[in-house]
Amino acid sequence: MFNEGSQGLSAPASTIHFNRRRFLRGGAAVAAAAVVGPSLLAACGSDAGPGSTSATVSADDGAPATGVLRVSNWPLYIADGFVAGFQQASGLTVDYREDYNDDEEWFSKFREPLSQRQSIGCDLVIPSETIAARLHRLGWLNDIRESRWPNKKNLQPGLLNASIDPGRKFTAPYMSGMVGIAYNRAATGREITKIDDLWDPAFKGKLSMLSDVQDGLGMVMLSQGNSPENPTSESVQKAADLVREQKDRGQIRRFTGNDYASDLAAGNIVVAQAYSGDIVQLQKDNPDLKFIIPDSGGTLTLQSMVIPYTAENQTAAEAWIDYVYDRPNYAKLVAFTRYIPVLTEMTDDLNKVDPGAAANPLINPPQSTLNRVKQWPALSDEQTKGFAATYAGVTGG
Repeated sequence: MFNEGSQGLSAPASTIHFNRRRFLRGGAAVAAAAVVGPSLLAACGSDAGPGSTSATVSADDGAPATGVLRVSNWPLYIADGFVAGFQQASGLTVDYREDYNDDEEWFSKFREPLSQRQSIGCDLVIPSETIAARLHRLGWLNDIRESRWPNKKNLQPGLLNASIDPGRKFTAPYMSGMVGIAYNRAATGREITKIDDLWDPAFKGKLSMLSDVQDGLGMVMLSQGNSPENPTSESVQKAADLVREQKDRGQIRRFTGNDYASDLAAGNIVVAQAYSGDIVQLQKDNPDLKFIIPDSGGTLTLQSMVIPYTAENQTAAEAWIDYVYDRPNYAKLVAFTRYIPVLTEMTDDLNKVDPGAAANPLINPPQSTLNRVKQWPALSDEQTKGFAATYAGVTGG
């Protein structure tokens, strides 16, 4: 049952990092005790300093949102009919794109136009919190006006006062999830339980790994007796060296963002580092697909909705955020994406959409599972760049 009072994982606000799918699928402080436990389903210019804040937003004139809203999101991260429902309820037209595949890839693509305050073609985007924090430090995000976000009251209290954004002024959490291992039981012929299973010669050329340093190396570090909760250059390098060794011998087919799903579904790969919600979705068509947290542990992810300071329709973006935060609407998203909800008191609304969803352990993980997933801490810019460079030397990114 999703109870508002549950805090899920217990950890200091300054040490928890949620990243998705590579939530990277990066490093910045993110949330307080934010993952749901078993009982709870600017300044312009590239030289902005760490103290930069969000860009100035005009006062709310009370006028309803009009026109076109451009949304950029990850694949498999919206419910069927959700965009149409929002359009009907708001009167807005939505240009919705599933073109966000990888955090670092996205940041590299748009860093230059954003630094020049040029349009990037969207009014609202849903990056991992590490990217949101980086964008905020650079002064490239608009604040979300409280007057346009009354449903903010539905956010889990543990997520409200994240260290990267106390009070959630410029980020609106969207979904949380776990990073673990997915595999096709029919193809592997056996269960997968640990990181060493990835290196089985039987899976040569049939394994994919996440290209983001945090999602890709976190579980490898744990298998080596190190933790992403206390990363060092040495522990990151050690994990990267192991992955390089496996790459050089042909074990790894490719490094991916969220696009591993198509290869897994098609049978091109049989084992993959993966995100929990993606696999629950794919299981609908292939019940042989399994998702596990390795014996040594996995990591957590969180994506948040943000408004770039180049947005052309601020009010429409805020209308979308508030619509998402309405519990009946959000239940539709959770029932489809199968990720861990960020709103409180979701049981009743979720059961109306999908009676089995609230009981799904990947949507409402038991504490025994949550005890084995870890978070990266807040990383300095120097750490972020150094760790990313180390892994990019392996992945070719």
